[in-house]
Amino acid sequence: MNTIPIYTTAEIREIESLALSVPNPPPLMERAGLAAAEIAGTRLLTGGKYRILVLAGPGNNGGDALVAARHLHNRGKQVTLVFTGEAERLSQDARRALEQWQAVGKVTNREIPADGQWDAVIDGLFGIGLNETRPLTEKYRQLIRQINCLNLPVLALDIPSGLLSDSGRVPEVAVLAALTVTFIALKPGLLTHDGCDYCGEIIVRDLELNTAAFISPHNWLLNRTSITTRLPPPRLANSHKGTYGRLGILGGASGMTGAVLLAGRAALRLGAGRVYPGLLAQENIPVVDPAQPELMLRSPSSFFDPDFLDGLVIGPGLGMEIAACIYLEQALQTCLPLVLDADALNLIAAHTELSKILKVRKAPAILTPHPAEAARLLNITVTEIQHNRLSAAQNLARQFNCAVVLKGAGSICAFPDGHCHFNTSGNSGLSSAGTGDVLSGFLGALLVQGLSPENALLLAVYLHGAAADVLLEQQCGPVGMTASEVIPAARNLLNCWIGEENPGYQFTRTGELTGTRIHGH
Repeated sequence: MNTIPIYTTAEIREIESLALSVPNPPPLMERAGLAAAEIAGTRLLTGGKYRILVLAGPGNNGGDALVAARHLHNRGKQVTLVFTGEAERLSQDARRALEQWQAVGKVTNREIPADGQWDAVIDGLFGIGLNETRPLTEKYRQLIRQINCLNLPVLALDIPSGLLSDSGRVPEVAVLAALTVTFIALKPGLLTHDGCDYCGEIIVRDLELNTAAFISPHNWLLNRTSITTRLPPPRLANSHKGTYGRLGILGGASGMTGAVLLAGRAALRLGAGRVYPGLLAQENIPVVDPAQPELMLRSPSSFFDPDFLDGLVIGPGLGMEIAACIYLEQALQTCLPLVLDADALNLIAAHTELSKILKVRKAPAILTPHPAEAARLLNITVTEIQHNRLSAAQNLARQFNCAVVLKGAGSICAFPDGHCHFNTSGNSGLSSAGTGDVLSGFLGALLVQGLSPENALLLAVYLHGAAADVLLEQQCGPVGMTASEVIPAARNLLNCWIGEENPGYQFTRTGELTGTRIHGH
């Protein structure tokens, strides 16, 4: 499987240290600056554009920017350099980069010239050098505001300055980049939380280092390539509804029945053979879902008959009443694979005995918290969750011995052994009611069709976002996207992906089998 690793700041520092500790160490700063110059030249300075503002900070990120400035100048570009550091405090490589820039006779500014005109900007102020204990000073906050007010395309080096590389958090201000070239490997902050809004397009340049030879990765990128081997197999002609699993979906307290129906429709469209929504609401209980009559509504109590179900989603619209708590306890005591969502998570957070049952359970369970639910489960604040989403996801998976998806911008899928996947699909159109219920339905459908919890989680999360991306393109924007629309888009994508990986099993629109063994008429 072609997987792309993600490394924390500490791991990147260790990789750099190991790489530079050998005889004849690789010229990492020169390689980084050259890569930045090439990207700036081919992506930002085209069509007659040639003027670029380069900001070089006080550390090695500034050294990368100085190298880029020299290469751009040597290629005939008009470079304005702003250097904010002190030469005597630079590392050896960064000081050499400054001397090489000065050797070509170019001016070094301390501030952005008030009368300058440029076509693009390179941000080399800090990169991964900032953290929770090293915030921006007012000088740099003002400088970043100036950069953003230029309204020019910005190429950020390693990570936009002001964005924290491990958490993806912007404590105050950060550079809004159109492109980010990140060196050696991806960092968590590029892919989650505020990083999704500040990084623009992300380009990785490994600087000719084999990172896995230095440190084995624990975190990976979740993208189209990485879910290829996680797809369900193509369906056989000799199959029936019983082949593809029986899924129960339990929730739908008074006023919240729509959550269960959304999850049920999602599960049916993603291939579950039989789907049984169970509603807790006692008044006006529908005997059929008029929009999806294939759903088989049942009393929740029937879910706990032996051998009735192959998997259970519990939580959408469940509520916090005593009946919900009783049903959840029964579910946790079964041997069924579970998807625990919404109020199921809130009940587990509120009742220690439920938490204990979950932790010692042998059958698999998948937790799907958003940040507020995650905060309740870990007994911390939402702010603490968002300050380090990676750590929060890892703690949840370890504490409850479950697969977890911490939802949000750049959802993180975590597993009890500590490894995580950062999702790259999805957009702000998913910020609407019911999209979490749809994801739960997808997860349940894949589980009862026989996918492992890991494969079901990673495929469902990526597919959910990818379907929203298709809708974004079709509808020319995210505003007004609904959970119901995501369901058919996901169904179409899944069938396309399975067909792409198994071309001999594809069917044409006329129903003729392509690649059939029958020839002639």
